[in-house]
Amino acid sequence: MGMLDQADWGVFKRSETWKAFGVAVVLFGVIAYAGLSLFDSMDEIFESDAEPAPIPEIIIQSLNRTGIEENYTNSDGEIRLSEMRGDVIILDLMAHDCSNCHAVQAHLEKNMADWKATADANGVGFHIFGYGAWYQESLAYLNESGGEYTVPLYPTGLGSTEAAILENGSTTDPKKLFTTAGTGQIPVVLVIDVEGYIVERQATGTPIGGWGDFDSSVEKAVTGDVLLTMDDRIAWEEPSTSFVAVFILGMILSILVYFSPCAFPVLPGFISYYLSLGAREDELIKEGKLKNAMPSSWVIGTLAGLGMWTFFIIIGIIAFAMGEAFAQSGMIHIIAIGIAILLVVLGSIMLLGITSHVLGFVQKFVDRWSTTEMDDTFTPRRNMYLYGIGYAAASIDCTAAAVLPFVIFLGTLGTSATLSGLSGLMLGLLILMILVTVLVGLGRQVMINFLRRMTGMIKMVGSWMMIMAGVGLTIYLTNAEAVSTFFS
Repeated sequence: MGMLDQADWGVFKRSETWKAFGVAVVLFGVIAYAGLSLFDSMDEIFESDAEPAPIPEIIIQSLNRTGIEENYTNSDGEIRLSEMRGDVIILDLMAHDCSNCHAVQAHLEKNMADWKATADANGVGFHIFGYGAWYQESLAYLNESGGEYTVPLYPTGLGSTEAAILENGSTTDPKKLFTTAGTGQIPVVLVIDVEGYIVERQATGTPIGGWGDFDSSVEKAVTGDVLLTMDDRIAWEEPSTSFVAVFILGMILSILVYFSPCAFPVLPGFISYYLSLGAREDELIKEGKLKNAMPSSWVIGTLAGLGMWTFFIIIGIIAFAMGEAFAQSGMIHIIAIGIAILLVVLGSIMLLGITSHVLGFVQKFVDRWSTTEMDDTFTPRRNMYLYGIGYAAASIDCTAAAVLPFVIFLGTLGTSATLSGLSGLMLGLLILMILVTVLVGLGRQVMINFLRRMTGMIKMVGSWMMIMAGVGLTIYLTNAEAVSTFFS
């Protein structure tokens, strides 16, 4: 039977479908706004509690274009920000293939002439510098327009892991100093006053409240009056751990993965079935099919959680191996758009009742090695471990647009970020799996019955939300400013 032959086109005639649509609109709006707000406020959540201080020396290997960088570079082709002390600087941490960075660049280029004119009128020097923060991108690549990227109109160059020189003479990566919790996540754009203090920091190209606060900070800074920006100074420091935020993002993502509408509705019933086999424990042992006592609910949850761990460890290894290659190829933006479109397709086929098996080969592996009480030997512990692998794979059908970009992003940040982000994801999944399993084991039959009754509605709501997320992500990746305007 072909895929289209499975489609239930009558679904659009049922009132439940449109009730689910209404619920999905509300949920998607709340979740989307909350998600954008979370990323918009990450700087405040992880803001350093150190005392504000002038930024250290930052060295940028410039593109050395005639009439743009040549007035700022030394004989080695370097731009040293210390030589601009006494002037207002906007430092844009960006990359060729960072799609959200392009929105920052567009805003800076739109306003740079007006800011420069105001600064000149006040007798204040004003400069914007682009700092290439994905170090695997070469100078030649930064100097090459393509796709959504155009070479910045302002002086730009490539940074390095030793581009910041601290007062004690040691070097470090500016991304550790200026990005949220030192994760290296860009874009980040800084406004630096005439005394070298950061007075404004924006960590997204689409701020929820718009660019008003940022622009106001620039306008105050270019007056040259430090009293106007004294209270706005922001501290920076190299964090003791650079990946706290990545770990927390992984924990947040675990909630989305675990409660995926592709997998969660069948979980309580499956666990309940396994726990009910405890009543037949003596019978199964007597028949020689079961060697030991049936595992308790928390053991079942732990084993299933470890199965999920196994799946995401494999995904993490793949992400780490491919992340740098994706970044160097310049395909990350294209891949992200492709995944967003895939989400629309998956949501549509799930709504129409078509069976989707994006990772169906994983389920075949699980079925191959699982056993039942009808087999000669029954292995409940192995079964629950394998079930965890299958559950994680099934949830990917619904959450691919969030999980895959996340793990690819981790791969581009390196080993530590990959381990930190996946640790947060896996710890969250393990806690949730144990918690739900124990609740079911305690006899929460009301919850089980409710979920069984609501399985159809949950899947329809999930389908609509997948479609909305896919459309929203596609718009965000191709026209981020429109998304920001809509939610502001």
